Amino acid sequence: MTVLLLRFAGPLQAWGDSSRFVYRTTRSEPTKSGVIGLLAAAQGRSRADDVSDLVGLRLGVRADQAGKLIKDFQTEIDWRSSKAKPLTYRHYLADAKFLVGIEGERELLEGLAESIKKPAYPLFLGRRSCTPTGKIVLGFKEDTLDDALDQHPWLAADWYRRKQPQSLRLPISTDCEVGDKPDELIRDIPISFGYENRKHALRPVRHRLSPPIPNPDGIPVRDHDPFALVGGAQ
Repeated sequence: MTVLLLRFAGPLQAWGDSSRFVYRTTRSEPTKSGVIGLLAAAQGRSRADDVSDLVGLRLGVRADQAGKLIKDFQTEIDWRSSKAKPLTYRHYLADAKFLVGIEGERELLEGLAESIKKPAYPLFLGRRSCTPTGKIVLGFKEDTLDDALDQHPWLAADWYRRKQPQSLRLPISTDCEVGDKPDELIRDIPISFGYENRKHALRPVRHRLSPPIPNPDGIPVRDHDPFALVGGAQ
């Protein structure tokens, strides 16, 4: 199979999976429904269009730069009555970067890549206010999804690397394959994006860590001897 590799980076990202009404939280990694929404927008699909072909693609995400959770609230006034609506509380990830892998047939992935480069509708990272920055399409890999995520170079910024240890492992989340035991079930498979009939099914997800990544610019790891102070006091 072929893997399309994408880079998701921007000032803010927000990937909700279950929050409703006035509290809108975010997961720590992009959701499949959010990624499919971005792909469908790039292709110019409407909310009423079928997305089953995109749902069938296998998704994996590597958190290269975890980002910082920030919280905001918004006010709104009904212009018809001039009455204030309830406050809404929203969570975002600031300065996060993700490596996103999409596994499927090459012909379909090539079409998606071209659409992302020249999108029919504006692209956003989870919410309309979260616009992507920089290059999104990184290229293709003829490999398994897991190997593609393990082998791609680390995407983190220099300032972020300097704050990490000299060796680290990155969180990876992938769609379960047939027979896999899921680590988590997320209500994250879009059945319908329609405003009046929005539905999502449960998605089985597996979580793991990448192989160790060397980070020579990072913080040196010092050996800790709990008896050193005791011995020095004698």
